[in-house]
Amino acid sequence: MPELNQNKPLHIVLISIHGLIRGQNLELGRDADTGGQTKYVVELAKALAMQPHVKRVDLITRRIIDSDITADYAEPIERLSKNAQIIRIDAGPEAYIPKEELWDHLDNFADNLLSWLHSQTDLPDLLHTHYADAGYVGLRVAHLTGLPLVHTGHSLGRDKLRRLIASGLPIDLINQRYHMLQRIDAEEDTLTNADLVITSTRNEIEDQYELYDCYTPEKMAVIPPGTDLVLFHPPTPSDSDSDFLQCLGQFLQQPDKPMILALSRPDERKNIVALMEAYGESPRLQELANLVIVAGNREDIRELNEGAQGVLTELLLVADCYELYGRFALPKHHSSADVPGIYRLAAASRGLFINPALTEPFGLTLLEAAASGLPLVATENGGPVDIIGNCKNGMLVDPLNRAALAEAMLTILEDPALWLKLSTSGIENVARYYSWDAHAQAYLQKIRPLLQQELPIIKQLSLTKTNKLKTHAIFTALDNTLLGDAEGLVPFVKLVRAKHKKLLFGIATGRRLDSALSIFKQNSIPMPDILITSLGTEIYFAPQLIADIAWTYHIDHLWTPKVLRRVLGELPGLTSQPKSEQSRFKISYYYDANLAPPMEEILTLLRQQELSVNATLSFGQYLDIVPARASKGQALRYVARQWNIPLENILTTGGSGGDADMISGNTRGVVVANRHQEELSALMDNEHVYFAERSHAWGILEAIDHYDFFNL
Repeated sequence: MPELNQNKPLHIVLISIHGLIRGQNLELGRDADTGGQTKYVVELAKALAMQPHVKRVDLITRRIIDSDITADYAEPIERLSKNAQIIRIDAGPEAYIPKEELWDHLDNFADNLLSWLHSQTDLPDLLHTHYADAGYVGLRVAHLTGLPLVHTGHSLGRDKLRRLIASGLPIDLINQRYHMLQRIDAEEDTLTNADLVITSTRNEIEDQYELYDCYTPEKMAVIPPGTDLVLFHPPTPSDSDSDFLQCLGQFLQQPDKPMILALSRPDERKNIVALMEAYGESPRLQELANLVIVAGNREDIRELNEGAQGVLTELLLVADCYELYGRFALPKHHSSADVPGIYRLAAASRGLFINPALTEPFGLTLLEAAASGLPLVATENGGPVDIIGNCKNGMLVDPLNRAALAEAMLTILEDPALWLKLSTSGIENVARYYSWDAHAQAYLQKIRPLLQQELPIIKQLSLTKTNKLKTHAIFTALDNTLLGDAEGLVPFVKLVRAKHKKLLFGIATGRRLDSALSIFKQNSIPMPDILITSLGTEIYFAPQLIADIAWTYHIDHLWTPKVLRRVLGELPGLTSQPKSEQSRFKISYYYDANLAPPMEEILTLLRQQELSVNATLSFGQYLDIVPARASKGQALRYVARQWNIPLENILTTGGSGGDADMISGNTRGVVVANRHQEELSALMDNEHVYFAERSHAWGILEAIDHYDFFNL
């Protein structure tokens, strides 16, 4: 292993998929997906690119072509600075869709991202994913490339699930609306496999990450986000009246009174309705200050999504109930360029900033407000605990206690000396603890040790002239997929022989090599060009059946078979399969559903033991454990790159859970009809997966016609 060069110029890839991301004029608050995370990743990219030992930063997001948003989100590349850029990857529909609707398209995103990475001169040094959807994608890319993986959750599914259940929503509705179980599974896998988890606060680690099976505080680092101290600063005599001030004149009878400012999305979790109620219930507060709530942009409340519509409507109803007209403002429009001036306007009025959210993972707006000279009142749940603890510039409150909210605001507004002390302390300590330069330096210090890991796979097969002619490929599972109907096998074999000049024929099976070869002979199946055996842990090239040693080395990462056998060996309902079904990188059990724990419990046990593996249940009775970097799908993508065959030109067929990642993504997937087809039912909405009406080889032939495969 090469010695680590501490001064090696770094190439860092950040992945943040959902929301609207661009370099300037971020549409913060437009919807639930365009909030603090989008601002954080853009600022992080810019800050890292300014460091002397960083040569390149790529911020990867989804490309969106939608007439309802501006055309800049459709640009494949947007330059942020000399050595930082936004790269937009196609995945799913062109339209802008909520993050909850992206899950069915993340495998395609991963395949497209891999294709883009391999088109570059060099692979990056590190992947850093943001939120669960990016974690899902980044984990797949990391497994296939061997690159170190860093993850930031921003908000976590288990914490959100806990709060949604507490609000009275049934679990089925929660999962339907938020894809919560899918999200939590992705988070569990990402946290188990990530090399480093970066959080904004210690509170995140102790109160939110602690909820996960793989809770490993020792691989978590607290690095608070930074603040642009050039953009956010206290009021100056040169500040001119803004359009926003004129806008407030339409709402407020006495616009010169101190301003209580709240700035957030119109999201129920932001708890701004409770803030309005606290203000309405306090005549002293109404006499002393105006309430200004900046909650996104709107033309017509009735055209907003259900959540935002409900929050804004409730605000207006509360204002009407307490007759707050002339004392509160709910502006319809503001741009990101307006935000620094809004903070300074509030500070100049000797007002305060309030964040009454039910929980706040961090709170970038708190830092911006503090840098602008505003004292803070903030929720006691989450990031504000650290921010106010460091900056000594405000008060923490229970967001569910409206009287406490009002009392905290009055305490600050009624005491000019206290206001000045908190304002000054915030300005000084934000500069001390929360600059972007300090964040970037701490970040680079934490990631440097990760770069000592093994080099990514760079092996490229030397193709013969004959192999270069192969433009299409078929990879199929054996049992209960290709095999099972002898009559259907005959025309399939005939087709493979007829197309052999342009077709790469591959088998991907859970069987060992010797067992697969015996099956070929018994059923007169021609020798495949590629054999992926033992559930993706071994790759062989015909005709000499040469094993791919580079793949073996790659998947050995963090593989601990003795520990696995000890952990699983005592579970009821699991019986070790014969030695003929085991291999160096595959541990196999018979699974008795009447006695064995559910798969969810087995996965939980593995994560709690910090075991990085792929565990699959096939045909309802075969449990296989292989290294995290091994699977049929990962082995297939490795081979596809070697042969330079686009995934879109590969037909992949399967019929059980072990085939899922092979037939999803950009391949032309086929699920043949058999009694275990329900194991792949989650792929029914995938546009690249065809569910055949016929079984076994007949189903494969049906799919070839469906896709018009050889004319692709």
